[in-house]
Parts: sequence; structure tokens; C-alpha cells
Amino acid sequence: MNRSELGAALRALRQASEKEAKVVARGAVMSASKLSKIETGKASATADDVDRILTAIGVSDDVKAEYMDAARVAATEATAWRLIQRAGLHKAQRQLQALEARMTLLRLFQPALVPGLLQTPEYMRAVLSRHDDLTEDTVRQTVSARLERQEVLYDEGKTLRFVITEPVLRWLIVPPMVMVGQIDRLISVSRLPNVDVLVVPLAGPKHDIPNHAFVVRDDRAVTVETVHAEVVVTDPRDIALYVAKFDGFAADALEGDDMRALLTSIRDDLLQQRESG
Repeated sequence: MNRSELGAALRALRQASEKEAKVVARGAVMSASKLSKIETGKASATADDVDRILTAIGVSDDVKAEYMDAARVAATEATAWRLIQRAGLHKAQRQLQALEARMTLLRLFQPALVPGLLQTPEYMRAVLSRHDDLTEDTVRQTVSARLERQEVLYDEGKTLRFVITEPVLRWLIVPPMVMVGQIDRLISVSRLPNVDVLVVPLAGPKHDIPNHAFVVRDDRAVTVETVHAEVVVTDPRDIALYVAKFDGFAADALEGDDMRALLTSIRDDLLQQRESG
């Protein structure tokens, strides 16, 4: 089933339910125009979009399972960062917040940057300000929206696991004192009962290659960050590959007091550099 066929099928289901498009769109937490574009095949629907639309229509579990399988056939979609930026980075943060509100388990691997959910406002601003085409207002709105997302860290009904590599903490894409504050934030968050922060140290043998960042939300979808686009994967077979990769890095990582000792050592190195400079 291609994009047009899936859209037409969703439209037929909605019409059979005798629910107006605006009612279904509201229940699916999307605009009526987006629903219209999905139904007419002018826009792709993610598996999450299809799930929310079917839930809003109120189909049976069997029908839902059938259409979710069809949605996952075309499971991988890429959205260029320039399009995400054009739509509004703060809006993208709101969409992520909605996804995270529904999940119960997050597994995030990051070999390049401190994960957004763990970033300090200073780190966020420093990273965003690298982009000359972002206005001050865009940076402000995006920082504000990302900070709101971080409320999920304190929801003990969810489990959040973060695996980062040691170079993330030593790569000074931000000023040293911003990094010191960021490391302090990681140490603090790591003590939350439902949050695991693990660090893969540079020392010791390694069993895999940290190709790129990715996020697994429950076992429903994987979001992959590439240079030019955000890729969403929903095929269960592909999701299993990412889960296995995450578990492999987690097995090699430091956690708890050992992890915090490494972070403290890196922080102290940065403070010493400042004093000697």
C-alpha cells in the first residue's frame, strides 16, 4: 500500500465512521490541513500519525493492527532539517513533547552532543547560536520549548536511558565553563530514580562503532539524526537492530558512581584549564 492508497483508506474509514475531518484531526492532535493532505496522498503519514488517526476514528483493534502494518511497510521517512527549520524549530520541540508524553521507555544514544533532554539552557543556546540563519527569537523560542520538554525527566511513570560517549564531554563546541555547568547538570539528573545516564569511556576495548545518534521510543519508532535530515524508522525488524546496538553500548558504559567519578574528573580538568589559562 503506497502513500496515496493509505491516505484514501484512512479517508474511507473516517467517512464510514461519520466523523467530521476536524473532529478526527483534533483527536489525532494534528491540524485539519495535515489530515487532509494525508488523506489525499499529498503528505506522508508516519506510523505515529496513522496510529493517532485510527485511534481518533475509533476503529477496532484488528482493523488498527492491519493498517498499522501497512503504515510500517513504508516505514522509513526522512525530513530534511531545512524543512523542519522552516516549519519552526520550537514547533518540532512541541511535537517531540507530545511523543514523549505517550511513551513509557526512552533509549537514546548520542556520540556527538549532550542529548537535548539533558542540556542546560546555556548549552542549548550555544549550540543553536552556531547557525547563522537562526534569529534570536527562534533561538529563544526553541530553548524555551526544549526546557518544557525536560519536564518528562521527572515523570516517574517513565524510564529514560541515555548512553553518551566520553568525547561528547570533551568536545568543546561550547566554552569550557558552559561545559562545566553542563557536566554538573548531568551528574544531578543521573540521580533521578527513573533516569539512567551512562557514559562509554574512551579507555578499554570496544565492540561497536558509534555511527550516529538515535532515539528509540518504546519499541514503536526510532529517530535517527543525520547531517541533512531526521529519519524515522518504524519497521519492527529495523527497530530491533537499533535496540541491540543501544544495548551493546550500554553494556560497555559506566554508570552510577563510576560514571559520576568520570564526569567529575572531566569537569575538574576543565576547571584546571581555565585557572591555568
